[in-house]
Amino acid sequence: MKLGVYTAILHDRDLPAALDALVELGLNGAEINSGGFLPPRHLPIDAVMASESARDDYLGLFDERGIKLTALNCNGNPLHPDPEVGLIQGQDVFTSIAVAQRLGVKRVITMSGLPAAHAGGLRPSWAVNPWNSVDMDTLDYQWQEVVIPYWRRVNEFAAAHDVKVAIEMHPQNVVFNPSTLVRLVDAIDATHVGAEMDPSHLFWQQIDPIKAMEYLGELVYCAAAKDIRINEAVAIHGVLDDRFRRVPAAEHPLSLGGKYTLCEWPQDSAWDFVAVGLGHDQDFWNRFVATLDRIAPEADLAIEHEDASLGRLEGLRVAVDTLSIALAAAEHPFRG
Repeated sequence: MKLGVYTAILHDRDLPAALDALVELGLNGAEINSGGFLPPRHLPIDAVMASESARDDYLGLFDERGIKLTALNCNGNPLHPDPEVGLIQGQDVFTSIAVAQRLGVKRVITMSGLPAAHAGGLRPSWAVNPWNSVDMDTLDYQWQEVVIPYWRRVNEFAAAHDVKVAIEMHPQNVVFNPSTLVRLVDAIDATHVGAEMDPSHLFWQQIDPIKAMEYLGELVYCAAAKDIRINEAVAIHGVLDDRFRRVPAAEHPLSLGGKYTLCEWPQDSAWDFVAVGLGHDQDFWNRFVATLDRIAPEADLAIEHEDASLGRLEGLRVAVDTLSIALAAAEHPFRG
C-alpha cells in the first residue's frame, strides 16, 4: 500500500515542486487530477498522449523521486444536464481512462454524477429521500435514461483499457452510499467499476466506513484519507445543513465547468472537514487502514486535505503523523 496525496491541494506549485513536497513528507504515492471540477494542473494530457518521450519524461518525474503515480482523479459531474458542463466532464472520464492506460496507471477516480429530474432539465436534481411517487419517477428517469447507459459505456471502455474506475460515494450524486454503489454495479453488470473509500462523506451520513468496506468487499478499489468533525450545531441544523451563501465568481475562482461556482460554508456549520486524525481518533484510523489492507490489499491510500483552518503542508503533516501510526499498527509501514 502506497501512502500519498491527492495533489490538487498543491496546485499552487508545479508538479516537480509538488512531488518534492511529498518526498519531504516521507510519502511514496501521488494521485493526480485529470479533469472534472478542476483543470489538470499537474498532468499535460495532450503532450503525454501525443508523444512517447513526453510520457516517459512525465513518469520520470515520479520515478526519480521514488513516488508511485497511484491514480488519476477527475471528480466532477459527468451526468450534468447542462451540456456546457456535462459533456465536458462526462468526456473527462473517458479521457482519463485512456491517459491512465498510457501511463500504466490502473485506477481512475470520479463521481457517479447527477442528472436533471426529467428530460430537458438543465439543473441536477438529487432525490435523496424518495418517499412519494414524484421522486420515484425522478429516479426512474435518472437511472434508466441517463445513469445506466452512460456507466455501461464507461465500464466497457475501462475494461477495454484494463483500468478500474473507482467512484467516490458523494452526496448530490446518484451514487452516494454503499447501497447505491451496488445498485449501479448490478445494473450495468460492472467488471471495472467499483468504489473509492472516502470516509469523510460517509461519516456525516452516519455511515460507518469500516462496515461499509466490509459490505462492499471486492468492489473496494482504493481509498482517500479524509476526515470530518461533527459540530454542536448539528443538534439544531442536522447533517443536511443548508445555510450556504452564494459567492460571486470574483471571490471564489473555483468554477464548475466555467459556469457555476461553489458556495461559502456556514460559519457555525453542522460539520467541517478537518485534517486526518482531528475528527476521528487514532483508533479509528488504525482500524480503517487495517480493514483496507485486508479487504483490498492492492489498494493505495491518498490524503485529501480540505481543512480550512490549516495550511496546505501543515494539514498534510497532521494526516501523515496519524496515518504513519496506522500503517505501522497494521504492520504495513510505507517508509523505507
